[in-house]
Amino acid sequence: MSIPVYKFDAVVVGAGGAGLRSAIQLSEAGQKTAVLSKVFPTRSHTVAAQGGVAASLGNSEEDNWRWHMYDTVKGSDWLGDQDSIEFMCKKAVEAVVDLEHYGMPFDRVDNGKIYQRPFGGHMSNFGEKPVRRACAAADRTGHAMLHAMYQRNVKANTQFFVEWMALDLIRDREGVVVGVTAMEMETGQIVAFHARAVIFATGGSGRIFASSTNAFINTGDGLGMAARAGIPLEDMEFWQFHPTGVAGAGVLITEGVRGEGGILRNADKERFMERYAPNAKDLASRDVVSRAMTTEIKEGRGCGPNKDYVLLDITHLDPATIMKRLPGIREISIQFAGVDPIKEPIPVVPTCHYQMGGIPTSYDGRVVGAGNAVVPGFYAAGECACASVHGANRLGTNSLLDLLVFGKSAGDSAVEDLKKGAAHRDLPADAVDASLARVEAINNRTGGVSVFDARQAISRTMQDHAGVFRFADLLQKGAAQILEVEKTVRNLEIKDKSQVWNTARVEALETENLIEVAKATMISAEARKESRGAHVRDDAPDTPEFPNGRNDKEWLKHTLWHRDGNRIEYKPVRLDPLTVETVALKTRSY
Repeated sequence: MSIPVYKFDAVVVGAGGAGLRSAIQLSEAGQKTAVLSKVFPTRSHTVAAQGGVAASLGNSEEDNWRWHMYDTVKGSDWLGDQDSIEFMCKKAVEAVVDLEHYGMPFDRVDNGKIYQRPFGGHMSNFGEKPVRRACAAADRTGHAMLHAMYQRNVKANTQFFVEWMALDLIRDREGVVVGVTAMEMETGQIVAFHARAVIFATGGSGRIFASSTNAFINTGDGLGMAARAGIPLEDMEFWQFHPTGVAGAGVLITEGVRGEGGILRNADKERFMERYAPNAKDLASRDVVSRAMTTEIKEGRGCGPNKDYVLLDITHLDPATIMKRLPGIREISIQFAGVDPIKEPIPVVPTCHYQMGGIPTSYDGRVVGAGNAVVPGFYAAGECACASVHGANRLGTNSLLDLLVFGKSAGDSAVEDLKKGAAHRDLPADAVDASLARVEAINNRTGGVSVFDARQAISRTMQDHAGVFRFADLLQKGAAQILEVEKTVRNLEIKDKSQVWNTARVEALETENLIEVAKATMISAEARKESRGAHVRDDAPDTPEFPNGRNDKEWLKHTLWHRDGNRIEYKPVRLDPLTVETVALKTRSY
């Protein structure tokens, strides 16, 4: 083989929360582990998580994992797999205790226990009233988490490859995953990482939308690689729009602001969430709040000169509380909205935030491919994976719990398989051919489309056709339009080939991943003829027969999008938990 080959027991792609948690399990078990990351690990997008991690510690009031499980199933609009949800909620306390032992500086209550705040959709006694379940480190929980786990990996001698971009999954003739190809971003050198286990922890893909809370590195790299390797993508029609992105900037304002007592108000200064969610009010589930805000704006009760946002008001809170519990939010508000939230409300709008779907996995972190068969040597965790615990809508703070629980689970499964497995399988003779061909085409193409124009076409198409509310005609047009956009992506050209640091080359390769995610999203959304969770269609309205537009008889099933022919198939939702009774189907309301 003409390019260098680096040999490891395990390769983890992505150094956010899920990747770091997986790597801890591998390295501490004595496995030679490499972690590839486009950015320095503590700059991964988990750093932007603000509000907390969910766990039924019960430090401030009574709580238990069964209530947490109920809330998560309900939040998923019953599309979540209940065995995976039980697994996650039962493991939550252990996950937080692990972090505490790694040295994470959680906020504390007076008796020294971890501080917990309320969060949207988290309730006590099976939906009775809000409960304090989010374990927080002020409003910088993700930041603290990354630093704690990165240091633990340093101690365990995990080997990091920083500013490296994974390109393609390597599978042998029998379909076993045997490594990845990757490019050093500074030099453009391409290397094959030969491994006995590959874990994807590449995060989300929010950059398919024009308005997003996601970092610019969130380009769906893992999903694009999996799709090109013949692995379907699950439930990609479900995207969460966070209710509170800074108007005009998209920067996230954590749900923890409402957990601390923040109130959403319209132009009439009305606390409007009482009309949409009489019980939970401002702490209803995110899809419910986002649609309520959008409705207020559409009906003319928005704020500002263009009436295109609402206000998040914390001016009634004690300034000392804001400075202690929400210091980062105050800083963000001043820098990006130009208002001090101690004195004025923050202008906010719903903004694309989280990908509920992804690479199909079981709760042990093993990837499940076509025909529901486990893909040997391949694991996934975090936002790029679909376990499926979030179903049609994720509850806030369950994302950090997801990456901790399933990051550990994927690492444990990989260790188990490595200890009983054989030596490295041979790399195929053509292992790197596809990657080399893609990079060479981008390097040498002339007369093509600029990366900027292609990305703009993707994000405009997605924003215009698959937003908070979805319409049958727009979904049909969007599905056709995204396939036309794909043609331009297949003809990308680097206009300025003299660029330093390979920035344009990296962005072109990212765009080839973004289009796979965009196709999967649009085609899956057009195919699902109901409203459920974050996917709300105008032709599937709320009726007595189908409350909230949900049709369990025909659509209580997961979508699987196959890149080959843009084919859609379905598989049943796993309604049976591991040890407890099924959370029975009911109308979802707050």
